[in-house]
Amino acid sequence: MRKTVWITGGSRGIGAAAVRAFVQDGWKVAFCYRSRTEQAEALAAETGALAIQADVTKREDVQKCMERIHEVLGPVGAVVCNAGVAQQKMFCDLTDDDWDYVMNGNLRSVFYTIQAALPDLVHDKDGAIVTVSSVWGVAGASCESHYAASKAGLIGLSKSLAHELGLSGIRVNCVAPGVIDTEMNAMHDADTLRGLAEETDLGRLGRVDEVARTIRYLCSEDATFVTGQILGVTGGFVI
Repeated sequence: MRKTVWITGGSRGIGAAAVRAFVQDGWKVAFCYRSRTEQAEALAAETGALAIQADVTKREDVQKCMERIHEVLGPVGAVVCNAGVAQQKMFCDLTDDDWDYVMNGNLRSVFYTIQAALPDLVHDKDGAIVTVSSVWGVAGASCESHYAASKAGLIGLSKSLAHELGLSGIRVNCVAPGVIDTEMNAMHDADTLRGLAEETDLGRLGRVDEVARTIRYLCSEDATFVTGQILGVTGGFVI
């Protein structure tokens, strides 16, 4: 029987690439998105995936999303916590709203998503959870301290859940992408992106499909003894 994967933040970038990768591998796919309805509907039409509008920083939206997945596709066998936000600002200028925006978008959303999916995974004594952190969560980032802190938090959460859920047969891993050619990184100017590419050992920015295939691998039968790992998809930006 084909398994169902739930991908948050699936309408663009790494999330959309993950939707395509899992569909190509024969999974039943549900993805949620917050506001990009046109992009989400186009991706759903292209792939046959189930698109659900939800704000994953709100527990009630996450629960309704899970109910819709059950109604259409059945129990969830894998979860990809990809939804997230970014912001550049000097630490001394951060406001409470800035801090909450990033922590809610990158950590609270994952807390809600994993809690909603756990009953299915525990019931089956099987399944995979993949969180999407960042190279900045590993190395830190000037003028993105709250972003780096939230992404470092995902690493700690993923390792902790790997310990906690292992005896239930659930694998928990984390990918930490480097500088990837995404709409989110378009906030950087061309010179900055060129410099970041030059700092990468492979001499280029990463592609969303490269991250997506790594995520798919961690959910696949090829990774049944892999858990608690932080897999950098960085092109050598950080080793």
